[in-house]
Amino acid sequence: MIGLVLVSHSRLIADGLCQLADQMAGGGVKIAPAGGLTDDPYTLGTDAALILEAIESVWSEDGVLLLVDMGSAVMSAEMALEFLPDEQRNRCLISNAPLVEGAIVAALHAGMGNRLHDVNAAAEDALNARKVERVPENVKDKTCG
Repeated sequence: MIGLVLVSHSRLIADGLCQLADQMAGGGVKIAPAGGLTDDPYTLGTDAALILEAIESVWSEDGVLLLVDMGSAVMSAEMALEFLPDEQRNRCLISNAPLVEGAIVAALHAGMGNRLHDVNAAAEDALNARKVERVPENVKDKTCG
């Protein structure tokens, strides 16, 4: 089964999302958070060393999918992959999925035993699911302010 790494600039977001994705998938999926720069949960940023540790903690021959929030998280994830041996690096994939929705969908699909590229495809398609089917009549004509 593939492992998941959730990379965020915020340690609190990465930790919370890891907990949510794990619970939604019913446990059993290896998911590691990689957020922030230090042990201080309020220090924002990304750290390639923390991402590398997270990859190693969920490593599987089936591969590891990394979901990232934005900007330097992508660069830090790419840097972390550079520290892996070629054999491991070739089994890791940085997703273009939205972090929250993608993490939950990826956890569900990983838990079903799907392959790395299939889990990534499902995660990247996560925003295509509708969140709201209709706008209630009493809200349509109202404006803010």
